[in-house]
Amino acid sequence: LKASRLEPTPLNSQPSLFLFSVTMGKAAKTGKKLPNAPLAAKKAKAVKNPLFEKTPRNFRLGGDIQPKRDLTRFVRWPKYVRLQRMKKIMIMRLKMPPAINQFNMTIDKNQAATLLRLLKKYQPETAEAKKTRLMETAQEKKDGKETKTKKPTVIKYGLNHVTTLIEQKAAKLVVIAHDVEPIETVCWLPALCRKKDVPYCIIKGKGRLGMLVHKKMASCVALTTVRQEDKSELDKLAENFKAQFNDNTEVRRRWGGGIMGTKSQHVTQRREKAVQIEQAKKLGLSIA
Repeated sequence: LKASRLEPTPLNSQPSLFLFSVTMGKAAKTGKKLPNAPLAAKKAKAVKNPLFEKTPRNFRLGGDIQPKRDLTRFVRWPKYVRLQRMKKIMIMRLKMPPAINQFNMTIDKNQAATLLRLLKKYQPETAEAKKTRLMETAQEKKDGKETKTKKPTVIKYGLNHVTTLIEQKAAKLVVIAHDVEPIETVCWLPALCRKKDVPYCIIKGKGRLGMLVHKKMASCVALTTVRQEDKSELDKLAENFKAQFNDNTEVRRRWGGGIMGTKSQHVTQRREKAVQIEQAKKLGLSIA
């Protein structure tokens, strides 16, 4: 094809006027912002109090100290902590026979406070006190004096010793710790107390019993005799514990454990609901 030559358009033609008006419109839109009117009301600036100045913190490198956050979830706990936590969960999940579950049914806080207050009066002497007493006795013998010592009234401890006292029916009250490890060492003791008709109770914390006898821990302690002023208190405690533990058949029958986690409980609930809906369909009923 033959290329046609474009003729130059005159200046006063219509298309050039149209282009000029478009460009002027764009220039008007994209132009600079006009200044405000000189008599327009000016916006009053908020007056800042110099006593309360903003001091924003900078938490970047080398700046302010980072705020303390609770990082418990991210801590790598020691092995013994993880083991005891896993053990607690396992004990919750597994079903527990009554012989083991009875150690979860302990005396309450007020009863424990009253009992420990009584037992504290009959603490055995410490190693230092015993040493001092023996030195004084030896000195008196050396000087030729006769020394008559009265048998002290103290609480008895040690599993074998307490067992002997129960078998002889010499113990007036037996206190057993709930967290003895392994539990097999004391799980038969309540049955022996019931057979010999000796009042017993289960208290939380082998460490608390250990403090009474100046040891790290004690599995059980027993009271054989008390002073005359404490006799009524001991009788009252023995009577209460006998009704709560010795004569309570529920303790010997109740199973423990079998508590599943939240997720497992929800799954079981959904399953039960599905079974109910299925049964309702068969009977021609509707469950919401």
